[in-house]
Amino acid sequence: MKIGIIIQARMTSTRLPGKILREVKGKPLIQYQLERLNKVKLKDIPIIATTTKQSDDILVEFCKENNIAFFRGSEDDVLSRYYKTAKEFNVDVIVRITADCPLIDPTVVDEVIDTFLKEKKCDYVSNTNIRTYPRGMDTEVFTFKALEQSFYEAKTLSEREHVTPYMYTHPELFKLKAVIAQEDNSSHRWTVDTIEDFELIKLILESFYLYKPDFSLEDCLQLLKKNPEWKRINQGVEQKKI
Repeated sequence: MKIGIIIQARMTSTRLPGKILREVKGKPLIQYQLERLNKVKLKDIPIIATTTKQSDDILVEFCKENNIAFFRGSEDDVLSRYYKTAKEFNVDVIVRITADCPLIDPTVVDEVIDTFLKEKKCDYVSNTNIRTYPRGMDTEVFTFKALEQSFYEAKTLSEREHVTPYMYTHPELFKLKAVIAQEDNSSHRWTVDTIEDFELIKLILESFYLYKPDFSLEDCLQLLKKNPEWKRINQGVEQKKI
């Protein structure tokens, strides 16, 4: 059973274009994320799923220079992009991650994958539908079979653009499971969608960069307890609705 982390990435973000290649300490955000995802134990391969648009040529060049697997597909039909990526790389189990989460903790990703593997005949597991983790730790795991069924049956724009809604809104078709943290830290926002988000992530990355590059979710929480004013930097940012 081949487990692939498929990272949804493009340069044309509406609120902060080019965000995934913005640099902190001379390193693009997506490189931080890939370094962290490479520490996930229960995976075979990370793959960047980007678009065929010319604006993403620079991202493809980054992948080639760093020997990262990639696939190019539809910009708007991301469900199609995921399906074709998984098919191209013969992936049996898909771990969906978005490229705007550079702080993602590999142990959290492993926990969601492990839950999926231990749950008999499970189709979809996530730590997002019942949100207790900080936004930016988002991990979804599902079977290729569930992805393929969604690819053929999902019709609405939101189902095609956001990949997994068809799965988690049809519990009569798919066996679902939620991963819930012991403590609710869902008020934290560690994803990058605006300049305010970037400023917070930059502070966190710079704090750990030299002495603890493999920092954890708990390390981030402790850092923000010491610097409570940091949380206010992006507190007013509203998450885009599906």
